[in-house]
Amino acid sequence: MMLRQLRDTGADAEAVRSVADAAFAPDAEGARDASDASDVSDAARTGGFLRRVRHLTVTDPLGCWLAEDDAGRPVGAALTSRREGLWGLSLLVVAPDAQGKGVGTELLRRALDYGRGTLRGIICATARPVAARLFRGAGFTLHPTMRMAGAVDPAGLPLPDGPAIEGGARQQDLMDSVDRQVRGGAHGPDHAELLRHYRLVVADDLAGSGYCYLDDRGRVRLLAATSRRIATRLLTSALLSAPAAVTTRLRHLTANQEWAIDVGLAAGLDLTPDGYLCLRAMRPPTPYVPSPTFL
Repeated sequence: MMLRQLRDTGADAEAVRSVADAAFAPDAEGARDASDASDVSDAARTGGFLRRVRHLTVTDPLGCWLAEDDAGRPVGAALTSRREGLWGLSLLVVAPDAQGKGVGTELLRRALDYGRGTLRGIICATARPVAARLFRGAGFTLHPTMRMAGAVDPAGLPLPDGPAIEGGARQQDLMDSVDRQVRGGAHGPDHAELLRHYRLVVADDLAGSGYCYLDDRGRVRLLAATSRRIATRLLTSALLSAPAAVTTRLRHLTANQEWAIDVGLAAGLDLTPDGYLCLRAMRPPTPYVPSPTFL
């Protein structure tokens, strides 16, 4: 086996996608793990996943790794980022036929090496036992998470208590400020990439500041706010904008995010266990809904 840094090429991005698709393929009964990265496959079909891989390869070339077998076939990948003292693991995948051979352990070691010198760390992990064992062994605290899913029933949602407006690149300073207050580090260059893929909604008044990224199905991809009141306003506005009869989802909610759970339940969404939010030297950010890729 050989490990090498990812290159900013279409071939390397495609290699990561192939490993991720194999790692999160449906089981023998055609079902996916309820907390797996099925969004990866959806994004890959539209090219979004490939672009995000290349984004991280450009911003964090020393933190993105590919494992290849002796024949040069990709069998594992790790994508990480460093943002103002906050290290994040965006992806760690190993092809099924290479699992149990130390590939994931070695990829994680390289990924953690990239985080040396950073105090805090964050990972959105699946519910698979091997993931929990691996990340706990690396010193991360495991916070169980929940997910909410279903078609939004707008009748159960009150009107937002204030304005939430369409945003854009002009709000990056505001968003970076919110990031620093909530999670201890700005997303910086990630906001430019997020704006290429998702709709942005922002709120900024005496109650606080916050922002929310949404995809074209009304699913929250990242939300951060300086107060629960603003977070509730943003999430309520997001759910009210979801297309009718389309399944929306909220993921990676810890017990600290009761404000989000209350909004989701009012909207008629179902609540089920998810995976783990794995943290190092930090408490669960709140009010916050993380992005598995941009964390």
